Amino acid sequence: MQSISENLGQVIREIDDATAKCGRARGTVDLLAVSKTKPVECVQEAIDAGQREFGENYIQEGVEKVQYFAGSEHAADLKWHLIGPIQSNKTKQVAEHFDWVHTIDRIKIARRLNEQRPKNMAPLNILIQVNTSGEESKSGTGFDEVRELAKEVATLPNLVLRGLMTIPEPEDDHRKQLEAFAPLSALFKEMQAQYPHFDTLSMGMSGDMAAAIESGSTMVRIGTAIFGARNYGSAN
Repeated sequence: MQSISENLGQVIREIDDATAKCGRARGTVDLLAVSKTKPVECVQEAIDAGQREFGENYIQEGVEKVQYFAGSEHAADLKWHLIGPIQSNKTKQVAEHFDWVHTIDRIKIARRLNEQRPKNMAPLNILIQVNTSGEESKSGTGFDEVRELAKEVATLPNLVLRGLMTIPEPEDDHRKQLEAFAPLSALFKEMQAQYPHFDTLSMGMSGDMAAAIESGSTMVRIGTAIFGARNYGSAN
């Protein structure tokens, strides 16, 4: 069994290979290590190996990790991303602890985060989640609503609109993966011209990372390939 450090190295090589293969510059794709359900010891091992950006799905678990590492050697460099859904009664915890939120799909939540973001913290980085596959069971705003939601989020002073995120329907075929990513990639490029800080397209996980990078993703979310299988019994 490989260590987390070795796994990270392998994933980074795969990102570099995929980036080079489609003619993109090295370093244009960020790796978000999805550490949900993993203990702080595993996160620490990833930090020791040089990883600085972590994604959490569960708010309470994420807050506990943020607090645990707040006094650590690399605390100032760590970036914590919430990549799970947010209920209205949990926005204060998110606003007070996270650096990024990937899952904004309605203005009500964005407004609450804006109001509850502490004044001594940098503005909260926001991605709008788009439901590209049209699945009713999946979170995210529809394509028709993205532009209007972005316009409203961009007016909130304690938030910074950084881009778009999606979790498409799982697909093994590379060509079909490209087809699934294409509409969001096109929308991202269109919206970049409107918003000054719009620089992040978060799409791609272990099974479709190469296609996502080929489609213009600037951030891939990788969990199991780094930390191993998840223990959902520990999630909260």
